[in-house]
Amino acid sequence: MHKIFFLWVAFFPALLMAKAPNWGKTGHRATAQIATKYLTKKAKKNIDKLLQGEGMALVSTYGDDIKSDPSYDQYSVWHYVNIPEGQTYQQTKEDLGPHIIAALDTIKKGLKDPATPVEKKRFYLKMLIHLIGDLHQPLHVGRPEDKGGNTIQVFWFGQASNLHKVWDSDLLDYFKMSYSELAANELSLSPNKIRTIQQGTPVDWLAESVQIADKIYASAQNGKHLGYDYAYNWMEVVREQLQKGGIRLAKELNAIFG
Repeated sequence: MHKIFFLWVAFFPALLMAKAPNWGKTGHRATAQIATKYLTKKAKKNIDKLLQGEGMALVSTYGDDIKSDPSYDQYSVWHYVNIPEGQTYQQTKEDLGPHIIAALDTIKKGLKDPATPVEKKRFYLKMLIHLIGDLHQPLHVGRPEDKGGNTIQVFWFGQASNLHKVWDSDLLDYFKMSYSELAANELSLSPNKIRTIQQGTPVDWLAESVQIADKIYASAQNGKHLGYDYAYNWMEVVREQLQKGGIRLAKELNAIFG
């Protein structure tokens, strides 16, 4: 009996990591839907053509959907970058190997290159939509020792979870709004605020997410029970990240297609 319990405890964190999505389907779809509001007419037309009628919200989960196919295993490292505590991306980038910022550079170059085959461009576009969403989930730029919060075991309203999963999907599931409802109820922003959000590059946006991730790490340790207070304290940050992700995704798409 003790042996069975030990095996379960050893396997449980891996099981949670295997099941954890990235920003969850709701988060990715909300980000993509918000982005459509900020596209130029030309960009929207070119994107619709490349996606062959599929909407951006629909393809936003593509990066996770292909994980079930081993032939796409090489792209698993595209979804995140782990930054050691107290360090910056610029300080560590030479030692990081393949990661989300390098992937975005590859994708944007491929989409702009006239020689890139259409099928490859379609793949790149779906991944770009997905990865800009991932970049705004703070624990996708978490710390290497805990795999972006995946090994920090917590309880979410009494149910076993982990800190990464709480931020991927538990918080949004608790809010009980569809992606279209989240997108339709985005925070009211002035034109100046929107322009401010659009400034910078993915490296700058990564630095923002790292700052939020540091606060998240301080908010929950192994074994902590999270519930109403945690949801109340963090839900506005989640909504802000979804909105920033959508606005910035539109910026990237307009630069390429519009």
